[in-house]
Amino acid sequence: MIAGFVEARRELERGDRSLRDKLTPAAAAIRLVSSGDHVAVGGCLYSRTPMALLLELLRQGQDKLSLSRCLTCYEGELFLASGASRHIITSWMGFGAPWGTSRILRQMVEADEAVFEEWSHLGIGMRYRAGAMGVPFLPMLSMLGSDLAEQTDVREMNCPFTGERLALVPALFPDVALIHVHRADRYGNAQIEGYRHMDTDVARAARTVILSAEEIVEPERIQRNPGATVIPHFAVDAVVEAPMGSYPHECYGLYDADFDHFDNYAKQVREGGVEGVRAYLEANVTGLNSFDDFLNQFPLAVALRQRRKGQELVS
Repeated sequence: MIAGFVEARRELERGDRSLRDKLTPAAAAIRLVSSGDHVAVGGCLYSRTPMALLLELLRQGQDKLSLSRCLTCYEGELFLASGASRHIITSWMGFGAPWGTSRILRQMVEADEAVFEEWSHLGIGMRYRAGAMGVPFLPMLSMLGSDLAEQTDVREMNCPFTGERLALVPALFPDVALIHVHRADRYGNAQIEGYRHMDTDVARAARTVILSAEEIVEPERIQRNPGATVIPHFAVDAVVEAPMGSYPHECYGLYDADFDHFDNYAKQVREGGVEGVRAYLEANVTGLNSFDDFLNQFPLAVALRQRRKGQELVS
């Protein structure tokens, strides 16, 4: 683990931190992802999920990916059923009430077709934080005595100051981070409204960072409110303009999650299992040419309704 930590640190130090134009189409940005990469996904559950980037990644066909996220929603099922990933690293996977946990994850893990590496929510956050800090591990208390500690790489030690028993979680250094933000300039300075989740740490821990943004703004607008810039340009490798880029998930203050779409997807899974997911992929991802084509499948009235609901939170 220490050797891996040292190499990861060196990779981050070799990165190009220059102030340069990084604005690019989604298809070109996703070509920075290679088969076999560990891809960290920003947002949380169905909050600010980088759907435009994830669907493009599925469309391009990279495989043998490991996918990590603090809380994983149905995008994890899309990667498992498509064969793009067989390794999910997260604290929980599913929609939440009323849809419950992931049927696909359980089915594929029980059939030895996928690996579910489960950490506590705080545990995976501390792993990203350690990667962002450039240290090999961080101490914590919350996983001590749990079954998860026995099934993962958690180590234990006595605190040299208090003598108290501590759990040690190893740093996580993703190959690529995919993150959706409210706004960014073409250099990669990014601002997030509302919940930031673990995105700042994810961006600082990853070797390559691809951002999608609801809008691309001039640098002067970013400079007028520098305190809102939570991801700096020197941590970013590519920027993609993607209005509605989290849909059918939500983007705080802009649009709400489309629960009707979730209902229809969950019905397909109940009736068809993995094949139901593959039918969804054909209709919404691999059978289309772009994320714009995906959005164009939804009536304008639906988009306006979701925008109205999202804006009610901040009005």
